[in-house]
Amino acid sequence: MMLNTPVASARIANVSRRSLLLGMGAGSLVLAVGLPNLARAQEEPVQFGADAMPNGWSDDPNVFVSIAEDGMVTVTVHRSEMGQGVRTSIAMVVADELEAEWDMVRVIQAPGNEPLYGNQDTDGSRSLRHFFGPMRRAGASARTMLEQAAANAWDVPLSEVRAEGHVVRHAASDRTMGYGELAAAAAALPVPDREGLRLKDPATFRYIGKGDVGLVDNDDITRGTTTYGIDVRREGMMYAVIARPPVFGGKVASLDDSAALQVAGVERVVRLDPPAIPAEFQPLGGVAVIARNTWAAIKGREALVIEWEDGPHAGYSSDDFKAELEAAVQTGDGALVLNRGDVAAALADAPTRVVAEYYIPHLAQAPMEPPAAVADVRDGSCEVWASVQAPQVTRLRLAQRMELSEEDVTVNVTLLGGGFGRKSKPDFVLEAAILSKEMGAPVKLTWTREDDLHHSYYHTVSVERLEAGLDAQGKAIAWLHRTAAPTIGSIFVPDPKQKLPFELGMGLTNMPLDIPNVRAENPQAPAHVRIGWYRSVSNIPHAFAIQSFIAELAEAAGRDPLEYLLEVIGPARLIDPSEIGDVWNYGESPERYPIDTGRLRKVTETVAEAIGWGRQMPAGRGLGLAAHYSFVSHVAVAAEVEVVDGEVRIPRVEIAIDCGAHVNPDRIRSQMEGAVIMGAGQALTTEITFQDGRAQQDNFDTYLIPRMENAPREINVHLVSSGGYDQPLGGVGEPGLPPVAPAIINAIFAATGTRIRRLPVGDQLRT
Repeated sequence: MMLNTPVASARIANVSRRSLLLGMGAGSLVLAVGLPNLARAQEEPVQFGADAMPNGWSDDPNVFVSIAEDGMVTVTVHRSEMGQGVRTSIAMVVADELEAEWDMVRVIQAPGNEPLYGNQDTDGSRSLRHFFGPMRRAGASARTMLEQAAANAWDVPLSEVRAEGHVVRHAASDRTMGYGELAAAAAALPVPDREGLRLKDPATFRYIGKGDVGLVDNDDITRGTTTYGIDVRREGMMYAVIARPPVFGGKVASLDDSAALQVAGVERVVRLDPPAIPAEFQPLGGVAVIARNTWAAIKGREALVIEWEDGPHAGYSSDDFKAELEAAVQTGDGALVLNRGDVAAALADAPTRVVAEYYIPHLAQAPMEPPAAVADVRDGSCEVWASVQAPQVTRLRLAQRMELSEEDVTVNVTLLGGGFGRKSKPDFVLEAAILSKEMGAPVKLTWTREDDLHHSYYHTVSVERLEAGLDAQGKAIAWLHRTAAPTIGSIFVPDPKQKLPFELGMGLTNMPLDIPNVRAENPQAPAHVRIGWYRSVSNIPHAFAIQSFIAELAEAAGRDPLEYLLEVIGPARLIDPSEIGDVWNYGESPERYPIDTGRLRKVTETVAEAIGWGRQMPAGRGLGLAAHYSFVSHVAVAAEVEVVDGEVRIPRVEIAIDCGAHVNPDRIRSQMEGAVIMGAGQALTTEITFQDGRAQQDNFDTYLIPRMENAPREINVHLVSSGGYDQPLGGVGEPGLPPVAPAIINAIFAATGTRIRRLPVGDQLRT
């Protein structure tokens, strides 16, 4: 823990609780990139949560806490910061248990080293869910060691001393010692056993749950003095951009680079071989232009004359593929993925049947900072600086591609200017490393916005067909759901055509519907582009379809949508996800993390009351609702919309989340606000389309993320707490998104009487 040790000289340590607290460790991380290991369900004991993630977790204070002689506490944060505030939240947890003064705490970013830090893959809304407990213990262990050092110095029992406010006090004699005074002695002590560790009573928390700690990076970000991936500079650095095949799976047929080599500043043109398909996170190939600055590289790329061989996906068209998916969901040929009761018989007997199909297009993550990385591959080592969500998989793929040992690869994690899942895939870092090795010098690889939109790992396109049978009172008695979408598995294994269990478990097989007869099928759908995870992943199409359809059933039954939604959710009950068809449950124990329909009802009722559900609305205005369980949290949204001459405005959105106890309320609110704006874009404007295998959107003039006129005028966030800090935490970063679009679409129907089943709305309301 104690005397500050330079990061460069720190050695990788075992995660043993008995190692010395000697400064900041080096680090690395690993992404769970493979397909789900279903065989694990047959093993004993079954592991869940952080235990089931690659390299698990660590709570060793040696790894995360360092205290200097002047008392300054340094917290090493091992998760990637991309605007969600994780560097602040993790430091808050450690500092609270450590009893450190916040103005005496600083944060540094861990490099990639999962054997040291535990799992570092920053996605799936898992950072605090998995590391709240370990980080509390790391802080409490360091506090206990400081207390023991003081007790030893005063020759008094440990029970007579207490750390508080950056000092350790002996109440009986009113003696105190500061943390800096105790650092060296505490460093010589063993780390206490976690079983006997004294954690703080939550009633005494100073930072956790208070919501009044500002972002540790806020000042640097505001002043422009912090470092994102695109800001990194190295001595002797070259600059590169790449012309990639415009169609996935394509390659260079012929190249004339003579004009490019005449551009001032251009140093070299390098052909990159295309990868074998499936490519996982390998670069797409193409032609790189390396220059003395990025602008010269871009101008050199423009001067290239390339004839492309487009390959097997040259005919990919969004309109044609939509028709293919619609045909696929018309039949009963899909794989049966959920079956309760007898849907066919219930549908046959139902006096009312309702059928609807919903379409969700491809989406690109489009972080404000496009992919960028600097690599230096020389003398048998590889060091990179990059804005990555998955440093360990980056490290592993670099080691494989550069033919180096893992120990010879260093991944320095910068701040991320947004991620949303795109920066979990390190193809852009591998590109930089390949070019650095070629040049024998550091190379900065930059993606333009056009590169980002044309060569993304896209959120999957989807068609969802739902059919329900209603009894004479309008109650749903049968529910049939067919979902067709290319799978993320397509980047890992050859030609899979059906969703994986984790994709099905995002709002489909774990639907908490109080309906006696439920059936879900998954027809085949091939992938024609790279499919990747995008904020909230398959919850987006499932929530949009299901929550829109429930509102349609309410209309068919002549019932109030709120009343009907609560009826479909059913009475308060705890549901074991595995008992209703979900084998995944976001990797968490179904016993510790049941689906709680009482919590889902509560957030729904909260937003309904906040929006003034049932009030008389003027012409052209309407209210809509949606609720969804994802990432083991419960979220509901109520939206008010106004439609004038086919243009949609959103005066107000209410969003409520129950994610368990609140660690950093300010960040929860920010994540919900961001989810509402992002969801408004999905509802109204945002899509990627393809023609002749090529993405048709080039930049933000055609890939229409929400602008001021599209954003809700007012967003109110309601934090609904159920359970204390001894109960499991839910996710925050992703679960706010899925119910936003259906709530807006349902409000549009209330305002206009027009039912939108294809996202985005675009000009569908214009006559």
